[in-house]
Amino acid sequence: MKNILLLFVALSIFSCGPKAFVKGDYEDPEKQNLLNDEWSETDMQVIVKSLTESMMSIPAVANAKTPPKLMFTKIQNKTSDHVDTMSIIDMFRVEMMQTGKVTFINKEAREDVADEYNYQNSGMVSGETKKSAGGQIGADYIVDGRLDSITQTVDKDKTVYYKLTLILTNLKTNEMIWTNHKEIRKKFKKKTIGL
Repeated sequence: MKNILLLFVALSIFSCGPKAFVKGDYEDPEKQNLLNDEWSETDMQVIVKSLTESMMSIPAVANAKTPPKLMFTKIQNKTSDHVDTMSIIDMFRVEMMQTGKVTFINKEAREDVADEYNYQNSGMVSGETKKSAGGQIGADYIVDGRLDSITQTVDKDKTVYYKLTLILTNLKTNEMIWTNHKEIRKKFKKKTIGL
């Protein structure tokens, strides 16, 4: 009887603990992922593809004799979700540069570049290979944006709406030469217990 009681207690403890994911498999990252109602990689892929196509088709980019130099500043996250906006920016830069129509100024590397200038001009690097300040190229346009969301719940239905707006601004004139947004809405049903 004592052994049965111990077995029952042990089973109770192990069955109530957190469930671990123990078996995994690779999936196609392009496959839709709607496991929950939060921002997902599918949302990011759909939005980035649409806005990249839109921006690359405007005359200032499509008809430019040399690829314009762009610089991303920021994407504001105005949603209640934790969204890695740098990941969105990275995906945009990759998609846009793969078109061959634009190049990017690396804003994030500025401090590292300045440190490297200082090091190369400290006397430790040969004069033939060292780089000095003053040779960088300025951006023609800056890109910034905002991610918004609205969540609505009625009974067992829930919709989540996301909108990403991007703006392309001429750095010389501060004129917005392009803006567009992409909207997505996802609908979910609450699972009924026991079904």
